[in-house]
Amino acid sequence: MPDLSGSLFALTATLRQRFAALSTAADAHVLRHVRQASQYLCVRRNVAQPPQLALDEGAMLVARVGGCEAYAATSDLSQTGLQRALDRAEALARDLARFNLVNTTALAPAEGCHDYLAPGVTQPFASVRDCLGVLLAEAGQVPTDPRFASWETGLGVTELEQLYFNSAGAELRQAFRFVYPGVSVTAADASDSQTRTLGRENFGQQGGMDVLERIAMTGSAARVADEALQLLLAPNAPAGVRDLLLMPDQMTLQIHESIGHPLELDRILGDERNYAGTSFVRAEDFGNLRYGSPLLNVTFDPSLPEQLASYGFDDEGTAASKAWLIRDGILQRPLGSALSALRSGLPGVANSRASSWNRPPIDRMANLNIEPGNESLQAMIGRVERGILMQTNRSWSIDDARNKFQFGCQWGQLIENGALGAVVKNPNYRGISANFWRSLKGVGDRHTFEVLGTPYCGKGEPNQVIRVGHASPACLFADIDVFGGREA
Repeated sequence: MPDLSGSLFALTATLRQRFAALSTAADAHVLRHVRQASQYLCVRRNVAQPPQLALDEGAMLVARVGGCEAYAATSDLSQTGLQRALDRAEALARDLARFNLVNTTALAPAEGCHDYLAPGVTQPFASVRDCLGVLLAEAGQVPTDPRFASWETGLGVTELEQLYFNSAGAELRQAFRFVYPGVSVTAADASDSQTRTLGRENFGQQGGMDVLERIAMTGSAARVADEALQLLLAPNAPAGVRDLLLMPDQMTLQIHESIGHPLELDRILGDERNYAGTSFVRAEDFGNLRYGSPLLNVTFDPSLPEQLASYGFDDEGTAASKAWLIRDGILQRPLGSALSALRSGLPGVANSRASSWNRPPIDRMANLNIEPGNESLQAMIGRVERGILMQTNRSWSIDDARNKFQFGCQWGQLIENGALGAVVKNPNYRGISANFWRSLKGVGDRHTFEVLGTPYCGKGEPNQVIRVGHASPACLFADIDVFGGREA
């Protein structure tokens, strides 16, 4: 893969000079340059697949005229290409000014010169040969058994650098490396198939090969294969009302869908109505709504260096810092950028984010975390008389208002009289978002806390798929409607 570490911010001087030479009558203007190099390696059934490599680079130009902002993107980074894009942005801003609903003049511009470097980003990543060696070795640990229909190990790596200049003199430079390891094994017989996974869709972090150590990838393939066989032989999960213990890798999906998306302020203000829906949360709920039980504490936290969506500044140059969204169960503030905060009068966070150079930033989740409590996993299990533990998402469905939901997991395990019992397959549960969080009766301690994340959060028109981080302890919920699949 193209290595950005040796040429980090190589275009700084060139783009600084070209930005300074741009000619415009706009009141303010911005250049945001993004360069991204990606590779994905996969070993399927012990055979290395062709590497997938990509390099993408371009710039977004923003012009503000009379309080109206407009955008134009280009992959032509020459002086002529940048000037052409800025001219188009300025023309659009002038054309749209008579329809403008929000005067952005009051938005303070980013200031100063700052760098943000993610962990390990200045060090080269392991070679393709070395990475494939790790993946082949791990895939080879899947036992020989005709019931294993498919298995694969994978490793995705994305290196990204971003330069931001504005007419107020700000210069912000940020560099990141995102790592996505994964293992998947499918076991099948004549009547059923069950897949067990580790990572990839719900485990991504920033760093180097140390990310593989944190996911405990070495030796994981044999365990994942064994669990796939256990699921194949297990009965379906029972139906009924039970206490539900969700492990952190399922909590990521629960946080994402029933807290993250409902709290995006542009969605609350109506911007997503024709695509991904609205929100059951209203602007007047902040400071008042009991979103969950007093045990629920949720933060927007870009300060964990290894977490997938940690950064120093959002894509409009706002400095990022930790903020409480829900405290002791009470809704405090939304996921709203500076623009959405201006529109609504509500306090926001630094979450104006774009998926690439050719998309304008919008309100997005970043790192959205549940703060740990004080119960051990064993203590939570010990006080459940009739319950079920669920782990690792396999399906999800939620209504347009992000209210009623139904989620399915890969792994289930019954809890009876304070002890873990039989493994069950196809476990599912359903609920209504706020009612579900109000049923929270146990929050795990730091020993149950895991830093996870996904690269696949989609939103906006045209669509933007972006990285988000979710960290959570194990959590226990009372009296949840659970059900299994149909018997053959």
